[in-house]
Formats: sequence, C-alpha cells, structure tokens
Amino acid sequence: MAPKFDVYAHVTDTIIAEIEAGTPPWRKPWTGSASGIALPTRHNGEEYRGINILMLWVMAAEHGYVSSRWMTYKQAQELGGQVRKGETSSTVVKYGTFTKENELGIEEELPYARAYRVFNADQIEGLPEDYYIRPEAPRDLGTEADPELEAFFARTGAEIVTTDEPRAYYSPAKDHIHMPPVATFLSTKGYFATLAHETIHWTGSEKRLERIKKFANREAYAFEELVAEIGACFLGAQIGVPPEFDQSAAYVEGWLKALKEDKRAIFRAASEAQKAADFVLAAAGQSKAAAA
Repeated sequence: MAPKFDVYAHVTDTIIAEIEAGTPPWRKPWTGSASGIALPTRHNGEEYRGINILMLWVMAAEHGYVSSRWMTYKQAQELGGQVRKGETSSTVVKYGTFTKENELGIEEELPYARAYRVFNADQIEGLPEDYYIRPEAPRDLGTEADPELEAFFARTGAEIVTTDEPRAYYSPAKDHIHMPPVATFLSTKGYFATLAHETIHWTGSEKRLERIKKFANREAYAFEELVAEIGACFLGAQIGVPPEFDQSAAYVEGWLKALKEDKRAIFRAASEAQKAADFVLAAAGQSKAAAA
C-alpha cells in the first residue's frame, strides 16, 4: 500500500530544497509603501545582503524611515549632508577576510565580522533630493477578491480590518489583522497568500495557541515569522492558494539567518506552523480531508 501523501512534509521539504538551491529576494505583492520596505541600499546604491537587510528593515519599521538609503556619518558629510542632532545610528555588519601567517609560516585567509554604524537618509539634512525616496502611493490595479476564499477567512472569526494604509500585519494589542485593499495587490493569489500569513500570526494570540509572547527579542520575532510563512504555505496548499515556494523560501532563509543559522529552527517552526494551519482550518469549520 502506497504511503499517504503528507502535504506538510512536502511543503517543508520543498522550502528546504529551495533554500539550499538559492532564491531571489522576497517582495511584497501589493502596491504602495509606508516605510523602507524596499531592499536597503548603501550610499552608492549597492544593496545590502543577508542579516543586514533584516536589521535595517526592523529599524526602518520601528522609526518609520521612508528612504531605503543608509550611510555612515562621514559618507553623509561627503555628500553634503549633515546628520540631525540627537539622531540614533543603526548597526550593520561587514564581513570579509584577512591574510595571516600561521605557525607553519603558511598564509591563511581568515574571516572577520566588524560592526559599524549607519544612518538612514531620513535622519540626514542636505542630501541630494534623490536620496529621499518617497513612499509609493497605492495603485488600484482592479484585482478582485475570490468570494469562496473571502468566506473561508470570514468563518475563522478573525477580525480583518482594511484601510488604504499599504501595510499588512497582525496587531497583538488590538487582536486584528490589517490588510491593504485587495485592488492594490498584483494578484488575487497574492492577496490571499498574504492574508494567510497574517492569519497564522493571529493564531499565536494568548486567546488561541499562545505562541506569541510579545517578541521578547529578535530571535523570538524571527521564529514567529518562520511559523507564519511556513504556516501560510501549509494553509494555502489546503484551501487552493498554491504557495510560491521560491518566494517563501527566500523569506524563510532571511529569518533563519536572524536565528544564527539554527538548522533545527525550521523543523520546530514547521511543527508550530502545522498546529496553526490546523487551528485556522478548524476555526473555519473545514477539515483537512475536506480541504484536500
């Protein structure tokens, strides 16, 4: 007898395979931006990579920075700008190698990591105008909702608030999900994949699976993001929103780096993601068998 197909194992294995293969950067699937959601760039336009992207995204979100440009104090001065008095810098990490002679007299290449401080262009006065990247206005693309999927998420009992604010998030304090209008999304699939991600966050409330503990530290936040993205893939596979594994894998890969490359984290997150996806299906009155 052939073994029963395990959708959760399949999704997890596929994400891991995509991570190992290398994937393109994750992009949000709606128009409009409220802050520095674009890939952070250096003063010369070169994009940051790896953990620096996540660190600068967090700082942009916390402080409401709009520009994606970051630079050192000296670089700002060289461009004719001046960091405003009282502004706080952000930390990024530079990785490289240096040559050192070992005990045998043989030169070796050794890695190093050095932290340095940068400021967002929004903290600096007097820069050329193109450094002040303005928020993108949401565009009505005419994307329409899927009535069946809309009804599914309504049955979960989650409060879904829609405004023109171009951000998708779950608010633990208010216990509601915020979504931009569906018309501003590039596709109906992108809208419901995003809603699935935020609904998985919703399951972490103290009222439900008690997974979210107010993000005591960056590692806890990173782990919750792993749970939400993997859970959204699980849920999407069940309700007819096929996951885009390359995009999800890129997103997951970034948060794994924030967890210091903990290779077991994705398996722990997959376990929590399965519980969350099952909770949403049950809340909507839909069994896994019926959804498959």
